Amino acid sequence: MDYIQLADHFSPILAVLAPLYWLHDGPETLLVTQAVLFALAIPFVWMFTRRVLGTPHAYLVSVAYAISWPIAQATAVEFHEVAFVPLLSAIAVERLHAGRRLPGLLAVLGLLLTKEDLGLMVAGLGVWLFLTGQRRLGAELVFTGVAAFEVVRKFVIPLAGGNPAYYTRYSKLGEDLPQMLWSAVTRPHEFVAMLFDDHSKWDTWGLLLWPALFLCLLSPLFLAALPLILERLLADSDNWWSTGWHYDAFVIVILLMAGVDGAARLIRWLERRGVPRPGHGLRLAYAAAVFAVAVTTVPYRPFDNLMSPDFYHPDPRTEAREQAMSMVPDGVVVEATDDFGARLSGRTTVLWWDYQKRGTPWIVASVNNDLRGVVDSYLNEGYEMRLDRDDIVVLHRIGS
Repeated sequence: MDYIQLADHFSPILAVLAPLYWLHDGPETLLVTQAVLFALAIPFVWMFTRRVLGTPHAYLVSVAYAISWPIAQATAVEFHEVAFVPLLSAIAVERLHAGRRLPGLLAVLGLLLTKEDLGLMVAGLGVWLFLTGQRRLGAELVFTGVAAFEVVRKFVIPLAGGNPAYYTRYSKLGEDLPQMLWSAVTRPHEFVAMLFDDHSKWDTWGLLLWPALFLCLLSPLFLAALPLILERLLADSDNWWSTGWHYDAFVIVILLMAGVDGAARLIRWLERRGVPRPGHGLRLAYAAAVFAVAVTTVPYRPFDNLMSPDFYHPDPRTEAREQAMSMVPDGVVVEATDDFGARLSGRTTVLWWDYQKRGTPWIVASVNNDLRGVVDSYLNEGYEMRLDRDDIVVLHRIGS
């Protein structure tokens, strides 16, 4: 890989994890840290919900977040920078809602340092603040979020060696944010149709909005999550449309908190319409329903694996992975695919295996049939096969 990590994703916040990795330089550190970061959002969800709905309701909604399917799904697909987002977005919303600007804005800054597109979430938070009375601060956050998004994509990532167009996969709308916004204004019907033109997009909409019982749509806070949802569903890559990865964890806290706010707004609307005493009963009913929905998803996506006895027994591929790693000596340079890199990094110098022939002494990789030709080319250029088992190979450069 001929560029630094910041060229792939702008996530300088990952540097704060370095001391933990010094204590134990293995993937276990990252997985445990991710779980802790996800959990640390719970108190802020609780405080926000208590302020808006009440104390008993706060416990129900907080537990619903903790066991929500987006958090479970993100946990199941290894470590990503999304680990920071539920916590930082929960702090930002709760503290700004409470009028505590300094901690709220520090959390906003953390979001901007977490991923290159979170400037869109910051801009959405600005719209929320603008619509709820904090007009100056809201406008400032909109400007800051959009500016950060554009600067990081167009200047910082190229400076680090990345391609600014790599994540701009919107061939039908334009090459950058201004062009996409212009397309939305001039072709609104086409823009909206693209959000629902595949069954996987319908699934994503439903699965994202259902945990909040769709009442998040009644809150202006929903606008903080909307840009990231649009970014995914308007993209050319169908990989971004599905709920099979970690992307939904970026917005779950915002959606649940927006649902709480939306429920409170609905109750106030009913009171203004003369509905007799809807408040306490509806608030409790909403919180209980959110909790119940979260509980019903626990046996699925991906907690269902915990119910299978096979989950607790190593399969042949797991055994092949262990054998492959045991063949690599300490202190060597090794090229590896993602599933091996983190586990080898504590005792070797790891490079990402990107099929560029560098003469690296060792290569450890998971390969499919499409990569067999690549493996053969290495064998024809001075490498020997040390292991070929269950689509896992270990190559060693002869004479090194």
